[in-house]
Amino acid sequence: MSLALPPSVTDRAFARLKEIKEITGEDKALRVAVEGGGCSGFQYDISLDTPAEDDIRLAKGDELVVVDPVSLPFLENAVIDFTEEVIGARFVIDNPNAEASCGCGTSFSM
Repeated sequence: MSLALPPSVTDRAFARLKEIKEITGEDKALRVAVEGGGCSGFQYDISLDTPAEDDIRLAKGDELVVVDPVSLPFLENAVIDFTEEVIGARFVIDNPNAEASCGCGTSFSM
């Protein structure tokens, strides 16, 4: 069994995480996880969290993005980014493994 390759994180996502930490005063990692549910079968859960011992860690400077081992195969070769659009600003995931996604951008199927 081969190990899944971790996602990559854009400079823009790391910069936004730094801004959030400065605003909140909390030194937490950005957790990106995949859970069952949503309108397409799976959904992303993006939150600020304390890293767990078995998390995959993606770092740039003092900024840290973590992915749990169960979510890792679903996020293989994905790109975690941050976007600001007319409808709002949010972290987004460009996932080459997703066969279909919902209009909300947080739900997908494989």
